[in-house]
Amino acid sequence: QVQLVESGGDWVQPGGSLRLSCAASGNIFRINAMGWYRQTPGKQRELVARISSGERTNYADSVKGRFTISRDHAKNMVYLQMSSLKPEDTAVYYCNAAISTKVAGWPLESDYWGQGTQVTVSS
Repeated sequence: QVQLVESGGDWVQPGGSLRLSCAASGNIFRINAMGWYRQTPGKQRELVARISSGERTNYADSVKGRFTISRDHAKNMVYLQMSSLKPEDTAVYYCNAAISTKVAGWPLESDYWGQGTQVTVSS
């Protein structure tokens, strides 16, 4: 079993900053890409930022220059530093990771999701 657990969601005023963290644990053979998505009621979940195993990053246009994704390979963690937050950043933020586990001795990659953490930006 593999688990992703997010933390760091909170209420913050516009212009403020937050740092989200996500820890992967369990029977992990290798973690490939990791990322953050967000979702608001009635809308589809959307990509916020993604980082490859080689540290290549990509961001949604709406967060470029304000958010930074990073990861700690040794700790199996991914972070999202959010700055200059806007009310439209309010959402539930989900951690996602492509993780390989060993099945009958062979690596098998699957997509995993965390339970989500609420970020609210308002005055």
